[in-house]
Amino acid sequence: MSKLRFKVVEEAFDRKAIPVNIPEERPEQYFSKYVFNRQKMFEYLPKSTYDALVNAIDNKQALPREVADSVAAGMKQWAIDNGARHYSHWFHPLTDGTAEKHDAFIEWDGKGGVVEEFSGKLLVQQEPDASSFPNGGIRNTFEARGYSAWDISSPAFILDKTLCIPTIFISYTGESLDYKTPLLRALNSVDKAATAVAQYFDPEVKHVKSYLGWEQEYFLVDEALYSARPDLVMTGRTLMGHESAKNQQLEDHYFGAIPSRVEAFMLDLEIECHKLGIPAKTRHNEVAPNQFELAPIFEETNLANDHNLLLMSLMAEVARRHNFRVLLHEKPFSGINGSGKHNNWSLGTDKGVLLFAPGKTPQDNLQFITFVANVMAAVYRHNGLLKASISSATNGHRLGANEAPPAIISMFLGTQLSEILDTLERNDSDDVIKMKGKTGLKLNVDQIPELMIDNTDRNRTSPFAFTGNRFEFRAVGSSANCASAMIALNAAVADQLMDFKKKVDARVASGDTLNHALIAEIKELIKYSKDIHFDGNGYSDEWKAEAEKRGLDCETSVPKIFDAYLNESSVEMFKNTNVFTEIELKARNEVKWEMYTKKIQIEARILGDLAVNHVIPVAIRYQSVLTDNVFKLKTLFPNEKGDNLAQLDLDTIERMSKHMSTIMSEVKKMVNARKEANVIACEREKAIAYHDNVVPCMDVIRYHIDKLELMIDDEMWPLPKYRELLFIR
Repeated sequence: MSKLRFKVVEEAFDRKAIPVNIPEERPEQYFSKYVFNRQKMFEYLPKSTYDALVNAIDNKQALPREVADSVAAGMKQWAIDNGARHYSHWFHPLTDGTAEKHDAFIEWDGKGGVVEEFSGKLLVQQEPDASSFPNGGIRNTFEARGYSAWDISSPAFILDKTLCIPTIFISYTGESLDYKTPLLRALNSVDKAATAVAQYFDPEVKHVKSYLGWEQEYFLVDEALYSARPDLVMTGRTLMGHESAKNQQLEDHYFGAIPSRVEAFMLDLEIECHKLGIPAKTRHNEVAPNQFELAPIFEETNLANDHNLLLMSLMAEVARRHNFRVLLHEKPFSGINGSGKHNNWSLGTDKGVLLFAPGKTPQDNLQFITFVANVMAAVYRHNGLLKASISSATNGHRLGANEAPPAIISMFLGTQLSEILDTLERNDSDDVIKMKGKTGLKLNVDQIPELMIDNTDRNRTSPFAFTGNRFEFRAVGSSANCASAMIALNAAVADQLMDFKKKVDARVASGDTLNHALIAEIKELIKYSKDIHFDGNGYSDEWKAEAEKRGLDCETSVPKIFDAYLNESSVEMFKNTNVFTEIELKARNEVKWEMYTKKIQIEARILGDLAVNHVIPVAIRYQSVLTDNVFKLKTLFPNEKGDNLAQLDLDTIERMSKHMSTIMSEVKKMVNARKEANVIACEREKAIAYHDNVVPCMDVIRYHIDKLELMIDDEMWPLPKYRELLFIR
């Protein structure tokens, strides 16, 4: 194994950047080349069909069946013209990934041959097998029927010669088995609720859209090194490994010069993204070695989420071309930054007004404060649910560690907005709602122009921060489906806005002016949600104690965090917004607990195998070398000098024996804990048992393996070390 290690390390360090096939055109010329967007629709569809389809998309209406055949014919011709040979319904099962089944464009022609066909029926609806996807007990194994149905709001695209049609995925009895269905429900709900409130300020508003800008963090590892680490291959993270002497402590990687191999990968990925309509814009080195980030231009939330899922697939494929592997695990390396997927979320009207952007008049700012106050109330009321929406076995390693926000949901507002809310709480007049725009900051350097400073800073320790015209939900994990967080957030805000409108309308009906009714209710929301507001250091122990006093959800056990989905307030909220039925909520929690158990179970099995079959044999072999050396020293120096010379090796042998003994006993304890947990029928209790009894054993095993790594001869150590994994040449 040591020879293999040195071979793959040498191979990795000797690699050069692979040339990228850069298109001759500029990005605007090939952007959305493989997307059936409105330009392609207009080109390939009859005008009446195009008008009907655009009308259905814009007004969130179902596409008439008689139009579907015409759309399918045009879409098929466009796909064939671009080299597609198959089509697939592309959906998001409860695995945090995507799924697809490919069918060729062929049907019998009645003459012993085939003809390429694609009907409206095949476009609009298909029947993939639903029995083998996670379903939380909604479906029995023998009940295989499930349906996928076209989401017309997300355009079809061509990926690897296959026409992919974004769809929802539901069971035979109508329950959602995916992320897209409840996301669309949540977006429809927040559209209606926010539109009703926005019409207080502009009666002509017809729709409010939810926008999302995700920031995708990831690690890159050379493929050869990755393949030599069974833990990375099987779990996506290193289950052992002592930290490198140099990691991120010099802070020299962040925004540093991008290694040529990585830049070639990034450029290749960017080109592929643009061809598929993903507006990739920003790329840079992140804080940890080998960690990077890609961020797009903001889009409507449903499309942005589709694009993020598509991006994760693209990253894996493009990385292989450059002899890399992408790590999307939230904490692939211990002791350095993990990876998140910051979700920048906002709401905007169809009139082009961002509802979280301060305005130029008191009335504009009253609208701004109205929506901010309602978001505060929603986040406060459902802080436990929002934490559950971003929790997982993988993200549990990241939260609260190395710049990741803590596992307590709070809101950062900034000094100016905080002062305005405090003043408004004490004053009925709307003339106190004055937001300063960007202010100038003069530096005493002649050649530097005046800098424009935003009206709020950023707080890296806040899981939910106001950043000027949007909120940044920083706690989302890098491997997660953004939909999970966006479903909970948009639904919670929709429910809160519905309640707010009901109360304002009641005040107006009782004789209040609209402005007075709005301000009165805003004041109530500010008072109600004060405890969610925290602008300080979220890492401090003082904040954890304070958050508990405030009644915020401070649970850190991931299986118990999931309980928030089944709280009475959550069930009622999802019911009010038509996002989830109670049956769907219970089923999804079963999936969450089951997924948690399986991920820890896999990790425990891999760690046990590595400990017993890789680390311990090497440790014994090294002990034998040391033991042989002890006998040689005592033979050469058969006196006190020989004893003294051998003492160093004897001490090492003794310390190694203690570490090895502990590893073996903890592996045995871990195996027994797994066996005891596996017989538990209740998925929740089983997940808790894995969290409470299996994970602690894994932590102890890792600690002692990492100590052995420092003691054993480097030439004998079987696995690539952190110092080799973390620095791309």
